Amino acid sequence: MVTIKEIAQRSGYSPATVSRLLNNDQTLSVTQTTRNKILKVANQLGYWQDRKKPAIAPSLALLFRMNNQEQLQDSYFASLKDALLETIEDAGMRVEVFQYAEELIDNAEDFQGFLCVGDDQVELSIFKRLHRLLPAGVFVDTDPLPHLFDSVQPNLTMTVRDALEQFADAGYQRIAFIGGVGPRIGKHPRRRDSREAAFKIVAEEMGFKQADVFSDGAFSVLNGRQLGEKAVKKYGDQLPEGFLIASDTMSVGVLQAFNDAGMIVPRDTSIISINNSDISEYVSPPLSTYNINQQVISRMALNILKDAIANPKRPHVHAMVDTNLIVRESFKLK
Repeated sequence: MVTIKEIAQRSGYSPATVSRLLNNDQTLSVTQTTRNKILKVANQLGYWQDRKKPAIAPSLALLFRMNNQEQLQDSYFASLKDALLETIEDAGMRVEVFQYAEELIDNAEDFQGFLCVGDDQVELSIFKRLHRLLPAGVFVDTDPLPHLFDSVQPNLTMTVRDALEQFADAGYQRIAFIGGVGPRIGKHPRRRDSREAAFKIVAEEMGFKQADVFSDGAFSVLNGRQLGEKAVKKYGDQLPEGFLIASDTMSVGVLQAFNDAGMIVPRDTSIISINNSDISEYVSPPLSTYNINQQVISRMALNILKDAIANPKRPHVHAMVDTNLIVRESFKLK
């Protein structure tokens, strides 16, 4: 069994200070750095394995990584950031927000773990440095580095399967997918998005007569419009009966392209989108879209992070949260 004396020796603080902190002595006054160092050593040595853990709230960082190039896409992640901050605040924990991983690296000793939100490019060497200093981390909504950190994401594979079942149940036989590609990790090529991969597999399983894919570039309004124009150029006025679009942001651009070509949704084709962002209710027509429950994702992310802090030697955890379809005017039942 790990002792107070062992933790004191490893951390460099007196046994009295260590004992008072680990027993949650509210009268103890120490710096945040001292507090975090003692707690990290206690977790690393497995101090809590044979003891009831007291309510010592960890200090957390929130890494909000946005490229600020697409306002509608950024708004989704900004909303997710707010949900995380609210969840952390409700749990009575201290949190500080950073924009750049390098900033968090410079201040790593002040924290026990971090949550990461956003879709900016991932520099592998930087995040390896962060992992060495602050190994307890959870990526929220994305999972670019599963070998280094935990993650919580919407279950987009099941979302795509459900969307294709919606099309099939409505009698659609000709469908298409419009999407983008994932963030770049270092110098490696951008990864193909899980929604595209799921669409190809499930469409083949379900035997659609036509299931084309238009996938490239960012999840942006501009790219959605460009891919929508490609679809119009390919099909003319004989669009597929339905489109599954990877995000509401892209759907806005696709609607612009279809409108410019004189194609009316849902008269000429139907659209099912993903995200249920605020804009989905106010475009014309309002989007049928899959809701991603950010509050549930936030709670799961925080719980997984607390577990990673308390159990630093456990395997990485990657959790999925199901979505639900909000039916609006862009999807027409035959």
